[in-house]
This record gives sequence, structure tokens and C-alpha cells, in this order.
Amino acid sequence: MSKHVSISPSEAADRLAIRELVEAYAHCADRRDAQGQMSLFTADTHFVVFMNAKDPKPSQELNSREALAPVFADLNKYAATTHFVGQSTIFTLAAERATGEAYCLAHHVTVDGEKRRLMVASLRYLDTFVKVDSAWLFAERLLYVDWLDERALS
Repeated sequence: MSKHVSISPSEAADRLAIRELVEAYAHCADRRDAQGQMSLFTADTHFVVFMNAKDPKPSQELNSREALAPVFADLNKYAATTHFVGQSTIFTLAAERATGEAYCLAHHVTVDGEKRRLMVASLRYLDTFVKVDSAWLFAERLLYVDWLDERALS
């Protein structure tokens, strides 16, 4: 367990803003707000997906905010999604740069006629954040899929 120390109001505000950024990402995904989701990233963002967290070779690598559009639009193939953001840790925090990790359980529902399926993915994000015009944004987001489970829904 970590030792608690006093932090400045400025650091507390930055930590809260970063947590809210992580949560806004999940909220936008579940609301199919691709433009809102893209606005959470720097223009020259680096977004990397590892569909198998144990494989060092990425499945997908994108290098701009605009390149994220089809990735976020791909969520439209699901009837519903729910992303539960779990623990998040800030590893480093400076005036305008931070790094951290966030866990997420992503639930994706597919409907095909009378058939409904649920896919649950355990995700980890390794993030680099930057503060631009007093707002925290993702400069880099590495998405690791630790496991997937698919099943029929009743």
C-alpha cells in the first residue's frame, strides 16, 4: 500500500482532470461520440493497439487524431457497449506531462436477428498525457487486450 502524502491543490486538480479524461474516453465510446473521443487526443497523437498483450508486435498503430476516426466509428457495429473504467494510476506527473495506466472492462453487445452475443474484453491502457492550453489530452495511448470472452446472451 502506498504512503499518503500531502499534495498541492494544483496537483490534485491535475490528477482529477487526468482521471476525468480517461473517463471521458469511455463515455464518448459508449455514446458513439467519435468526434468527442477524437478531441481528447493531441493532433499528432500516437495510438497503438495490441490485440494480444503478450505479443510485442502491435495489431494497429496510428499517428494522428484524424486517423482515429475509423477506429472509433467501428464501435457502431455493436448494438451497445459499456466500458467500466477500473483502477487508474498516475506514474509520473509534471507541470505539463504525465504518464499512467488505466484498466477497463469493455462490454460489447451484438444483435443479429434473435441472436444476441456479448464480448467482454479486459483492457489496459498505458498513457502519456500532455497539458495543452490548460487541458489534459492523450499524447500517446497504448491499448493492451489482456483477454476476451464471448458468449451468447439469453
